[in-house]
Parts: sequence; C-alpha cells; structure tokens
Amino acid sequence: MILYIKNMVCNRCKMVIRAELESLGLHPVAVELGEVEIADFPDTEEKMKIADHLQKLGFELIDDRKSRTIEKIKSLIIQLVHNDNSDLKFPLSTHISDELGQDYGTLSKLFSEVEGVTIEKYFIGQKVEKVKELLIYDEMTINEIAYKMNYSSVAYLSNQFKKVTGFSPSHYKSLKDKKRKQIDEL
Repeated sequence: MILYIKNMVCNRCKMVIRAELESLGLHPVAVELGEVEIADFPDTEEKMKIADHLQKLGFELIDDRKSRTIEKIKSLIIQLVHNDNSDLKFPLSTHISDELGQDYGTLSKLFSEVEGVTIEKYFIGQKVEKVKELLIYDEMTINEIAYKMNYSSVAYLSNQFKKVTGFSPSHYKSLKDKKRKQIDEL
C-alpha cells in the first residue's frame, strides 16, 4: 500500500518517516519524497493513528487525488533543485508532464488554483532558496553557483534573485542576518 505524505522535502524527512512508521510496527518497503510504500494494509483506526503521529512531526497524510498530485509536483521540483538540478535537460513543463503522465496545462492549472502560485514561480522560489544556501556557505563564486543552478548567465541569476529577494546576490552574501525559508514554507 502507498501512503502519500505532505511536507516530505528532504532525506532527513525520509529517515524520520521511516523511523516513525517502524516505531508504529509498520514495515516501510520504500520511502521517497511524498510517498511511502508499506507492506501492511492499515485499517481506518491504524490510518488515523499514523496521521496523528505524522502530524505531531509536521507531516500530513494525504487522501485526495488533487493533493497527491500537488505534492508529487513539489517533490519533483525539490528533487531537481536541491538534489540533482543538473539533470534537467528538458523544459520543466516537459519534465513534470512526463514524470506524472499528465498534460502540463491541466497540472499547471490545478497547482495554481490550490497553491496560489504558478509552478514556474514555485520552481524559481526553490532555486532562489538554494542559491541563498550556496551563498551562505561561501564555498562557490556567484559564477560557479550560476553554472551549478543551470542559469544561462550570472546576470540572469542576479536579476531573478533580486526580483525575489530585493537584494543582489553579492549584497545578500554580505548581510549579517540571512533569513532563509524552509523548503516546506515556499
């Protein structure tokens, strides 16, 4: 059985979910961002117990199809940006459509209606948060960050960064109080 879980955004989330399900006596077969395959088929009471435990940890069990689709889109984007952004060889729309096996226009409309932001803006927000992280670590130049994040130029990265944050990347790097958003708050 597959459980769909909201707010799973990183590898630590996967570890926490696995540990929590095991503590409840369930046996996760596979744990991926946004979904967990378990060997057991929990009844309604067990599902409520799982939902309660997950909610205490900041996660949410998802039952409806629309919410699952939204979470899959978010998981794909988070995976692309934060884990393997160099793998995006096609337009984002093609990648999402191919991965979910659905028309991008339909997915885009659903995402915008539910989240109040377009898929593209969500993607840009994720990229900007990753750029902030890389700037704070101070291990790469802005040029290297632009290349790593698949920007066509430093100027394009700088313009997009400034539109979202109000600061240039170099000014942001010099700030003392660097406030980054958590992935699940974007």
